[in-house]
Amino acid sequence: MKKGQGAQKNEINRFDRYTFEAEDEDFEKVKTSFTEVFPKTIVNEVKSPDLRMEYSMNPYQGCEHGCSYCFARPTHEYWGFSAGLDFERKIMVKKNAPELLEKFFQKRNYVPKTIMLSGNTDCYQPAERQFEITRKILKVCLDYRHPLSILSKNALVLRDLDLLKPMAEQNLVSVGLSIPTINEEIRRKMEPRTSSTYNKLKAIEILSENQIPTMAMVAPVIPGLTSDESLNILKTVSEAGAQTFGYSLIRLNDTVEPVFVNWINAKFPDRAQKVLNLIRSMRGGKLGEKRYHERYKGEGNIAEMIHNTFALGRRKFFADKEMPKLSSENFTGTKTQQLRFF
Repeated sequence: MKKGQGAQKNEINRFDRYTFEAEDEDFEKVKTSFTEVFPKTIVNEVKSPDLRMEYSMNPYQGCEHGCSYCFARPTHEYWGFSAGLDFERKIMVKKNAPELLEKFFQKRNYVPKTIMLSGNTDCYQPAERQFEITRKILKVCLDYRHPLSILSKNALVLRDLDLLKPMAEQNLVSVGLSIPTINEEIRRKMEPRTSSTYNKLKAIEILSENQIPTMAMVAPVIPGLTSDESLNILKTVSEAGAQTFGYSLIRLNDTVEPVFVNWINAKFPDRAQKVLNLIRSMRGGKLGEKRYHERYKGEGNIAEMIHNTFALGRRKFFADKEMPKLSSENFTGTKTQQLRFF
């Protein structure tokens, strides 16, 4: 059993013709490495019909947080890496992201719409302490008066209060904290290098006190492991100051499936089969689901019970709360670039 990580080994890359399987002891010596990559664009247009966001942006590829269930794991395979340990220990860094974002804003016919930071891997993962790419992105958005929504599992977001506060004053930013559990023992196993439960809740409290719109993302909901916490989570985050919440049911697509199966067998052997069977009951006998809309709904009694629980939680703890809509009315576009000449 590997400590401090989600993946228990490197899974075979489904695109590789040949594979090399290292011995387990080799992985114990592998340290996290960072590789600078040079993308030509940084803003992604989101075309999925069941997602509300229109644009997303990811300053890092791969994530040190080590969540076994992360839906982004298979994207690492396109870079020639494994969705297992490689995803957590081989991090690609996009240092040119702020410059690319500025060029994107300067497009002549660009119509500003809220960008999600991040839509894939965490923009405040531990690497951000060193590289500060997310902080530089915030500065660009503040300069251009461009709306931005942030989603993270890390209380490091509080480092940037000096930028988030003036953005919030102009209705340019909202922050979401991912809190799938408030059981610290489960959190340490499920999200080994994220912020503690206490620090996440404290971050919601501090952000709210500073008038920064804040939400909680209860995802993924794992039946038989975290699903019994749902109402308690909603009560707790509401009391901390969250203005709304989102949630999603766990789905284990592609290479996420073997990573999660190995993880839960290693970390929770007493309930592993129960959890996997409950997931299958929501996914038509499978562990994954890719169909639009259906991937978030699930099916069967367990899925219905979870949806009803969150509906009750919304009525009970968030009835009088709502998130403000972010504004793009003051977007400066090329004006910011022109002013820099003076």
